[in-house]
Amino acid sequence: MPILERDASRDPAESQHALPKVPLPPLKQTLDMYLKSMEHLVGKEQFSKTKTIVERFGARGGAGETLQKKLLERRESTTNWIYDYWLQDMYLTNRVALPVNSNPAMVFPKQAFRDRKDALRFAAHLITGVLEYKSLIDTQALAVDYARGQLAGTPLCMQQYSRMFTYYRRPGHTTDTQIESPVAAAASEPEHIIVACRNQFFVLDIVSDLKRLNEMDILSQLEKIVSMAERSQDSLPPFGLFTSDGRKEWAQARDELIKDPTNRASLALMESCVCVVCLDEPTKLEPSDTNRALLLLHGGGRDVNGGNRWYDKSMQYVVGMDGVCGVLCEHSPFEGIVMVQSSEYLLKYMTRSPSKMARSLSVTDLSPPRRLPWKSNPHIQALLSGSSDRLQRLVANLDMDGYKFKFYGKEFIKKQRMSPDAYIQVALQLAFYRCNGRLVSTYESASIRRFQGGRVDNIRSATPEALAFVKSMTDEKPALSDSERMKRLREAIKAQTDYTIAAITGMAIDNHLLGLREMAKELKMEQPDIFSDETYRASNQFILSTSQVSTVMEMFCCYGPVVPNGYGACYNPQANHIVFCVSSFRESTETCSAVFTKALEQGLLEIRDLCHRSGAAAPNTSTPPTTATPPGSRGSGRSPATGQGAKASGK
Repeated sequence: MPILERDASRDPAESQHALPKVPLPPLKQTLDMYLKSMEHLVGKEQFSKTKTIVERFGARGGAGETLQKKLLERRESTTNWIYDYWLQDMYLTNRVALPVNSNPAMVFPKQAFRDRKDALRFAAHLITGVLEYKSLIDTQALAVDYARGQLAGTPLCMQQYSRMFTYYRRPGHTTDTQIESPVAAAASEPEHIIVACRNQFFVLDIVSDLKRLNEMDILSQLEKIVSMAERSQDSLPPFGLFTSDGRKEWAQARDELIKDPTNRASLALMESCVCVVCLDEPTKLEPSDTNRALLLLHGGGRDVNGGNRWYDKSMQYVVGMDGVCGVLCEHSPFEGIVMVQSSEYLLKYMTRSPSKMARSLSVTDLSPPRRLPWKSNPHIQALLSGSSDRLQRLVANLDMDGYKFKFYGKEFIKKQRMSPDAYIQVALQLAFYRCNGRLVSTYESASIRRFQGGRVDNIRSATPEALAFVKSMTDEKPALSDSERMKRLREAIKAQTDYTIAAITGMAIDNHLLGLREMAKELKMEQPDIFSDETYRASNQFILSTSQVSTVMEMFCCYGPVVPNGYGACYNPQANHIVFCVSSFRESTETCSAVFTKALEQGLLEIRDLCHRSGAAAPNTSTPPTTATPPGSRGSGRSPATGQGAKASGK
């Protein structure tokens, strides 16, 4: 994910019109990059077969030439030739449950609420900040993002921000649908948010008498909602659990629900809300980084706050009465950078803008919040029970380790004249190799927002150069000198940096291969062998799914793996430390998050020591040597199927 700066002095509309279209790479270039990226990841016999298939596909007069020509025509006739293909493949046709598998979370700093009233004040202040941010988006007053780091100064497409508060993902039997609500033409137009409390859902109108509610009004309404939710005699089944299920199962349940007009009306209010605010009940869990991440991602299951969510809505803000707070996003409308930028704005707003609790003159005239009604029957109850059980299995399966690497951060890496992101990616490869004795297809999201409607492509971090380096630190270590290892490290980082630049300039291979595959389907061609080949299947099984999600404010991002035997690895490099959130599934015998983070720490320390010995930088005497790290003393980290393809958090 790119590091961003903002420039409020430039006209957003002008910069967006000037953005170029996503380029279409030359076919031969993509096929050559594909072969290079996979040769060292599959067996020799398999690669020989793949090479023959790829050469036949790319030959003059072959299927590839025909499909490339059609993609060029598509690029000319559309704003973004890959967007619809990518959206369907990455999200809308994916049938896995949204929590853990798809929706990422941003974990805010732990809050020290004195009591419930204090928590509700925080929630009211947060909602006020959300509405301020939404107003900036609606009036196109949000400053344009400009890239820093690689290819700095490039304006970035801002379309994703417009989807934050207007999109909803409706489940379908084979394909989900994005529902877009119209943007209010004026602040006086009716709008509402949904507040979840004790697994009940309430409509909170944010406009009354043609005026937007102020913070005191919102607090008053939240207090009423809490009182209403506490009346157990009025409680309804926890229908939010339906949205935690697989998309096909939820679509089937939705078909039953909408047979009743009451349920249809409630779902319509859900689909059209600005956002969901989840007032979570306190838990007895220690508020470690790991536990807070888990509670944000899945609510702790049906017996905790798992039913106090509505996972289809693009933005869900969680305010736990015990201080566990953050935001959970439905990923299909936007990338992780949108979640980061909005969260940074919110935390700064809440820190720097004093809470405004002046009582409105109209507070006594406010219509009370409305509990969303639901109609049930034995069949719906049975479906809800199934959704509840499947959420419990997902909660029990997720193995997460929130881990703060405290020994150094990006400042040390920069002193080596290395890219912090590339350096960390190489360290991740070393950790995986140390745990598994091999490298695998790796996904690192790369923003292509330099182009109109750009989302992401993939940086394939498991390069041949990375393999050469990790072997020099493991299998071949006794036979190699530090100078040779250092040479391989720099070659691995250069390869990673070069691929990053290719990806962010629209020259990576994953989107292109996807476009060729989907165009073959559109043309009703027999599927080319390249897409049924075992190497292509392996290339899209992202056993290591990674993303840099860097922040200025104190917070971190988390998400689950994208394949049953894989890892999710999100990282946030700071000046003098690096925050990691590593996830895997307990049902897999091939993975363990705590083991991976231990290998990651070992590798980061070994690479640092290599740099010191090689004289790349003067040793920092305040930094402990590798041997000074006892097992289990890794900062805040505590140790306690799944989708196709890759996780793109913009991550």
